[in-house]
Amino acid sequence: MDQLRSPGGCTWDARQTHESLLKYLIEESYEVIEAVEAPGGPRAHREELVEELGDLLLQVVFHARVAQERSPEDGGFTVADVLEAITAKLVRRHPQVFAQDYQDTLGTEASNAALHSRWEELKKQEKPERSGPFDGVPPGLPALQYADKVLSKARRHGLEPAAPAVSDDVVPAADEEELGQQLFELVRHGSAAGLDAERALRAAARRYTEQA
Repeated sequence: MDQLRSPGGCTWDARQTHESLLKYLIEESYEVIEAVEAPGGPRAHREELVEELGDLLLQVVFHARVAQERSPEDGGFTVADVLEAITAKLVRRHPQVFAQDYQDTLGTEASNAALHSRWEELKKQEKPERSGPFDGVPPGLPALQYADKVLSKARRHGLEPAAPAVSDDVVPAADEEELGQQLFELVRHGSAAGLDAERALRAAARRYTEQA
């Protein structure tokens, strides 16, 4: 990548910016998902998954190389800074593994809920500016993922019951297949009526965050 961005390298690579690369980051992420979810799973698609993860990693390297061309005072950084930052975060958020003098009060059989609670507390210490229950939820997530993330955050903050009340016209899905079919039918009817399901769900999720 350094050679591609340097004089005599690739003119296309040389003119890319953080902004122009975003669409590729999204595309490559979805291609990784496709390789994992393909019939047979990751074991049956080893080569595809290796390739797609490489393409995704390239995006990280690409962004770091673009940033390397700026001074630290101007927001510049290197791929080494990226690696050091994620390493420090992993160590910081797993004191029970990395801190030699750490006494793990949760014990060896800690529940997922207890571990998650501690993880959230460590995140709060790192980002005290996030005071609201929905702070940190990326607004650019696909609508369904955005709604799921918002509701998950709401439950953790006691704003949403674990088992919400069900109205008479809603039949709870028994499993993911049934839930998927229900969602598909909703989108199907919305599409026939000329409605944008993605935009509708995103708007509903945003209204929820404003009212919660």
